[in-house]
Amino acid sequence: MKIIRIMCSCLMVLLVLICGCTAPVASPPDSPTSPATTSISTLVPAAAENFTLTVDSVAPGATLPQEFTCTGSSRTPGVSWENVPAGTKSFVLILDDPDAPSGTFTHWLVYNIPPDAMSIDPGQPDGKVLSDGAQNGVNSADSRGYYPPCPPSGKTHRYIFRLYAVDMIISQPNADRSSIDWALSGHMLGESHVVTTFKR
Repeated sequence: MKIIRIMCSCLMVLLVLICGCTAPVASPPDSPTSPATTSISTLVPAAAENFTLTVDSVAPGATLPQEFTCTGSSRTPGVSWENVPAGTKSFVLILDDPDAPSGTFTHWLVYNIPPDAMSIDPGQPDGKVLSDGAQNGVNSADSRGYYPPCPPSGKTHRYIFRLYAVDMIISQPNADRSSIDWALSGHMLGESHVVTTFKR
């Protein structure tokens, strides 16, 4: 009997040791993440590098012709593009002035340009819907359509045309720059831009 009691005691000690070694392991805490700081341009896939934009006959970095400004006829220039990324459902065209005194000024915003379109003709109207079904958004002057470049006298400003290939149709009946930027996040297949300049 004494031997049996000793064996039972040894068995109990062994069980305690085994149970003590099998305590549940806690999962490592989630690593802290910083808020997203990527800009729209950095969200564009690198595979769309051949997607190119042309603005009328203006060479990149050249002066925007006077006819497209407030000192001329104020009409919209013609734009065209090629090498459209696969899966494109629409395009967004934005013209802005990053050198405006009060911050970036959006002069022209056209969205839901059809995916089979390869250009926008010059002289577009300021109506809500263009002839091909594209929509004019609201510019920084709080008007729809094209607001011609008209910088303060004395300083050269950059006027940047940006074209985005998008993987969806944007469901906004009235859009301005901030709402378009929000809609584009995570939906861009490619981006192309042309920088022009103008001085009064």
